[in-house]
Amino acid sequence: MKKTSSLLLAALIASSMFTATVSADAKKGQKYYLKKLKACKKDGLKNGALFATKHTRAEWEKAKASGLVAEWTKICPHGEKKFAKMKEKDVTNLYDFVHKYASDGDVPSCG
Repeated sequence: MKKTSSLLLAALIASSMFTATVSADAKKGQKYYLKKLKACKKDGLKNGALFATKHTRAEWEKAKASGLVAEWTKICPHGEKKFAKMKEKDVTNLYDFVHKYASDGDVPSCG
């Protein structure tokens, strides 16, 4: 009985960690921007904060409905190839980043 309950508890903890890593995250989106979208500096975007503040939260929500990659490409044409290669989780994380740090949102601590 003790072995079964220990196994069940371990499975519960493992599954809770898995669900936490699957969810989208603004920090991961910020890291993605810093690591993969350095080409946006050529478009006058010195950091991710400038990229995110191009729209308000409501405007980012509209862009999500109409196509995020197209909107991001308008803002940063030099990043077009990177946007086209993005995985779904990267799109979700970058969206969370731009939504959280939009012009009417929070202020990021760095880049």
